[in-house]
Amino acid sequence: MRTIDAQGLSCPQPLVLFHAAIKENATDPLDVLVDNEASRENVSREARNHGWKVEAIDMGNGTTRLEIRK
Repeated sequence: MRTIDAQGLSCPQPLVLFHAAIKENATDPLDVLVDNEASRENVSREARNHGWKVEAIDMGNGTTRLEIRK
């Protein structure tokens, strides 16, 4: 499993990182850390559009861990 720390980044940067990760390996589980609503919604929607299951976990302090699984 890989973790992408996209905290402090605004869209489209988290989406670019997500796409690069799935291009590199399209089956491994992936966690994406985000700290704003737009990134959370955009990465979640894009992952679901590509057939991934997404669970958003509130980590506190405004951080959300998106658990993205095939």
